[in-house]
Amino acid sequence: MVKLVVIGGDAAGMSAAAQVTRGAEPVEMVVFERGEQTSYAACGLPYLVAGLVPGAGDLVARSPEEHRRRGVDVRTGHEVVAIDTDARTVTVVALGETFTESYDHLLIATGASPVRPPLPNLDAAGVHVIHTIPDAVAVDQLISGRSPRRAVVVGGGYIGLEMVEAFLLRGLEVSLVEKLPQPMATLDPDMGALVAASLVDQGVDLHLGTGVQGFEVDDSGHVTAVVTEAGVLPADVVVLGLGNRPNVDLARQAGVPIGPTGAIVTDARMATPVPGVWAAGDCAQSHHRVTGGPAWIALGTHANKQGRVVGLNVSGTPAEFPGVIGTAVTKVGPTEIGRTGLNEQEAAAAGFDAVSGTVKGTSRAHYYPDGASMTVKVVAERPTGRMLGAQIVGGPDAAKRIDALAVGVWNQMTVADFEQLDLGYAPPFSPVWDPTLVAARMAERARHA
Repeated sequence: MVKLVVIGGDAAGMSAAAQVTRGAEPVEMVVFERGEQTSYAACGLPYLVAGLVPGAGDLVARSPEEHRRRGVDVRTGHEVVAIDTDARTVTVVALGETFTESYDHLLIATGASPVRPPLPNLDAAGVHVIHTIPDAVAVDQLISGRSPRRAVVVGGGYIGLEMVEAFLLRGLEVSLVEKLPQPMATLDPDMGALVAASLVDQGVDLHLGTGVQGFEVDDSGHVTAVVTEAGVLPADVVVLGLGNRPNVDLARQAGVPIGPTGAIVTDARMATPVPGVWAAGDCAQSHHRVTGGPAWIALGTHANKQGRVVGLNVSGTPAEFPGVIGTAVTKVGPTEIGRTGLNEQEAAAAGFDAVSGTVKGTSRAHYYPDGASMTVKVVAERPTGRMLGAQIVGGPDAAKRIDALAVGVWNQMTVADFEQLDLGYAPPFSPVWDPTLVAARMAERARHA
């Protein structure tokens, strides 16, 4: 019987382990997780802080005990500190002791870590990242225990916006500081401007094009202000949302190749170039279906699929991960945001001659009550009309429309074909011409302008 060792007990690692237990061939398996939790919903952490999730336990999809009952040898509090790919062993530290474990197959599922720049007083009390359940619990307890009045969020990406919403829901005054000239850098500037306008409308003190230089603290060491290039912002609690970096040091030290994205090189089977070594999740590089090149996009959807692919391959069923296009959705207050594929800037950087079509529409027929406005943008290749990407910013029922556009991008549809799709229609759900179809029509017109 072959033996699989998994490093990391969250989405990718546990998806692989769960698949192995159902596999065509028996596999001995050990999962090493340095933390105490497995299979938890990191995407739900801001909503725990917001009070929308009753408790931390609600974010755990499957506990270590549940995995063990299903035949997975999960060992929490065990940190892998070295990999020997020649001997096919890993070195593990747990409870003050060090030991080695052998493997036939090794899955590196070490995830990613939040960016923490070397700023003065970065480690002050009250300055947090939101990456694990204990991170979110700490912020929730700070709000409940200290009754802070002013929150500052540094970084205007997904976590940043979701934490802005969380603090607003908890009744705090919120400032958002973003180094770039717009929030949501994965959007084009015209679409990012819509997000910025929504933040201002919600009462957020918005500071764009502004870098953070450090933090001020009181005599007890608790943060009192964020020092920016434009001045000092008082703060009782700070959350950093500056993005993540793949955890690849362990792999690099073992001689596992790291790609141009900074993540571990894998093929379509999620195998690395090192025999017997696999990688999946936020530490792994994959293939972008639009550009054709390597990509690193850290999303739980990808991690679960990649882990399942590894589990299938290890347990006797050939499988491949087909790639990514970066479909993602989020919201801040009443404003929903969706994107897929490439924006205009990314398309140009990838060498495409791109055009776009943008339309402002509504989520329902104009005469049906409570319809929400939305702006939809579709990016296409000028010579062929191939869909390259799309973005949506709007009110309720806007963001998930990105799914239809994602199908078009995934399958290399043209905007002319997409415009004719047979989408569902009734006044409570959309106008006769859904805004996604009209945006595709505008892109098709732009091709011939």
